[in-house]
Formats: sequence, structure tokens, C-alpha cells
Amino acid sequence: MAAADDPEDGKSKVTPRQMALALFEDMFDVGLPINEASREIGYQRNNFFTQIVNMGLPARRFLDAAYFIVAQEAEAQDQYDVELNYFKWLMRYDSRNLKHLRTIAGEAQDAKIQVTDTPLDRDPNEDDLWASVQLMGMVGFHRGRIRFDVHPRLVPHIRDPKKSHWLSLRISTAFTRSLARAIYDQVLPSVRDGRTEWIPLEDMRSWPGRMGANAAIFKYFKRDWLEPAVREINEVSDIELSYETRTESSTSKKIDRIRFLLKRKDTADAALASLADASHLYKILKEEFNLSTKQFSEISENRELWTDARIQQAVEYTRFKLNRGQVKKSPAGYLMQALRDNWKMSEAERKMVEVQAKMLTEETEAEVAKTETQSSVARSIASRDQEARARMTEESLKGRERFNAADAKTRKDLVHAWVTSREGKLMLRRMKLEASTVTEEDILANSELVWYLGQFVFGRMGSSSASA
Repeated sequence: MAAADDPEDGKSKVTPRQMALALFEDMFDVGLPINEASREIGYQRNNFFTQIVNMGLPARRFLDAAYFIVAQEAEAQDQYDVELNYFKWLMRYDSRNLKHLRTIAGEAQDAKIQVTDTPLDRDPNEDDLWASVQLMGMVGFHRGRIRFDVHPRLVPHIRDPKKSHWLSLRISTAFTRSLARAIYDQVLPSVRDGRTEWIPLEDMRSWPGRMGANAAIFKYFKRDWLEPAVREINEVSDIELSYETRTESSTSKKIDRIRFLLKRKDTADAALASLADASHLYKILKEEFNLSTKQFSEISENRELWTDARIQQAVEYTRFKLNRGQVKKSPAGYLMQALRDNWKMSEAERKMVEVQAKMLTEETEAEVAKTETQSSVARSIASRDQEARARMTEESLKGRERFNAADAKTRKDLVHAWVTSREGKLMLRRMKLEASTVTEEDILANSELVWYLGQFVFGRMGSSSASA
């Protein structure tokens, strides 16, 4: 994610994608690579993507650029389509050799990530879990654009990772050694712990892809690959790294294990990364309050005093003031002031919020209960109305059947009785018909009139039964 403008300077906020594009437009024309950008560009990368092995530096950069684009889109896409020059800038590919770029894309497509629960000390069986997914799907270049897709099972892990770390494209593209970049990738999730677990050297030799035959001999591996990689990590990245080695047993002289000792540097890059390690806090500061790189740098400089608890305290206080309409300008600026002055909610304010929340809950519950009661009454009335209507319709049908079964004189008498009744007169008046001229045929041809006639006859049937 690219850092947004400082909200305190009055500029409009921009999305990470817009910021990255703006930086590209500013820098590409003057030939400046991404690693020389003045602002941070990166994203929260899922920890399990550090397990990528047997991949060279250019292919790693290709994946970084692609996954950055996937992470920045507002919604997941079936296919991603961007300007090729922008993609090349994100991966710091300075060459115009498209044939070589196609080869790099092919290497990225060949890479897979595999997950298994089979222990290392036995062969797999049918009950074991094993899954293998390509890290890159289709890739196409056409008319100055690149189109690619990523397996849909991977997209949620790229866009919304649970266990993750901050990957800076400014830093990752600055590496020139494959082993340096591979080590950097592998150790990032362990920075907060200060060290990695012991790693078999045989495993580490597989991280950067193909290595020379001398790499199997530790003294040459150390001289030609490991030491140069460590120097480069310490020079260009946001961490300081050293290492320890050990032999496979107390009686052996063969070094076969290594672990790395890690520390964040006191830089703006490290500020973003250290906060990203605590991803819930990072997301709050970045997405909810849109802190700038300058503000993250200030947090980094005061990290010893401004602990996670103090930051959370400032966030809680700022939210409280926002909800009361007392923050008039920049929420980010107000949050930073709360951090500097150690503002926090008093117990009385906390109690007030609890009481207000309880009252609101009770009011909401009462309103819901009232609405439910009203809805229940309305449903009951509607049900009774429906029942009454159904009963009357059935009565009308019975009256109609009696009318149809009667002889002509009886039908004539029934029609006369209805059209001269109070109900009949009202109905005929409403339909603008004259009682003196309306005929049996007129009534039977009109569904409304015949319905009311049936009701009338049914009533007469009831009266006749009672009289009998």
C-alpha cells in the first residue's frame, strides 16, 4: 500500500493504487526506478508466501508486482489488466528485452506453493493432506499491456491475509542477489521474535533457485553467497541481520544448521513494517485513520514509549471524540496529538459510554418489541380479514348455487328483493345503475353484482331455515 498524503496538510486523500500510479507517472518519465521512490509502496503479504523456493530474483519481483496489483484492486477480478510499463516499474525491470520478460513470466508460472501435513520423517499415505497450487496463472502481453490471472483459491490470501507481514516494493526491488532476497523473504515473519528457528543449510540452498556446485561446501557457500547476501540485506533493507551456525552433532565438524538474528532498523520503512507486524493496529492506523509516512515515522521514533497499548488508548480516545462530534479537522492529526500528550478516556467517560450504550440497546430492544407487536397485530387483523373474506365468498357461492337451482319466478322475486333492498340500492348507485331497469341478465354478467346477489340469497337461505 502506498502511503497517502498527510491529512494534516489539507490535501485530499488518495487510494494506495492511485498513489502508486502517481509515483510511477512522476518517476518513469525521468528514469527513476521504484527503489528510489520518496514514498512507501507495498502491501500486507501472507506469511505462507515466504515458503516459495527454487525461484530466481526476477521471478520473485514479477510475483511481487502481480500480487501488489491484486491486493490494491477494490474488488477481486477474474483477470488483471494494467499498463506493461507500470508493471515493469513495479518489478524494477529496466530492460526492453521482452523475450527475457516472457521467460521470467514463465518461471513465475512454473512456481507452485505446496501444503502438506505429512511429517518429514515418513512417506505420505492416503490420509495425509497435500495440495499444490500455481502461484501465477495465465500471463499475456499485448499492445503495451499485461494481463494475468491468479488461482481463485489464492486471491483471498493475497487480498485479506490473516497472518501477514509488510512487504515493501521499494526494498524488495533493491536487492541484486537472489539469496539476499530469498533470505529476506524467509525471515520477515520472524522479525518480531528477534530470531528464526534453526534452518537446515540444505533447505536454505534451495531458496534462490540454481546455485553453483561450490555452494555445497560451507566455506565457499559462506564466502561467495551467504556473506554477500547478509551484507546486502543490512545495506538496503529495513532490518539488521546476523547469523549463527552449528554442526549436526557434538561429534561432527560439518556445519549443517543456521539461524538468523533480526532487528528492525530505526527508519520510516521499519516503522511501517513494525506496525504491520501487529496487523490489527496497522490496519486501524492505515485504513481507518489514513496515517501518512511522516506520521508512521514519528511513531517509529517514539516506539519505546508509544507502545501498542498506548496507541490503542489513543485510538479509543479519538474514536470517542469523533462520536461526540468534537473532532472538527483531521482525525489522523487528532490521533497523533492524543499519542503525543498521552490523552486517554477517564473512568467517568468510559462509564458514561457504557451507560449510553446500555440505554441505546434498551431503547432499540423496546422499539424492536413494539414493532414486532404492531406487526403481529397487523398480521392478526389481516388474517381475520382474509378469513372473513373467504367465508363470505363461500357464502356467496352457496347463494349463487341456490339462485341457479330456483325456478324462473323465484329468481325474479329474489332479484327484485335484492335490487329494492338497502344493500342492493347502494351497490347499484355506486355502479350508476337504475334499480327499475336492471335485469337478471345484467346482474349475472357482472362479477361484482352476482357476488353481492349470492350474499343476499345466502342470507335469505338462513332466514328461511330459521323460519322453518
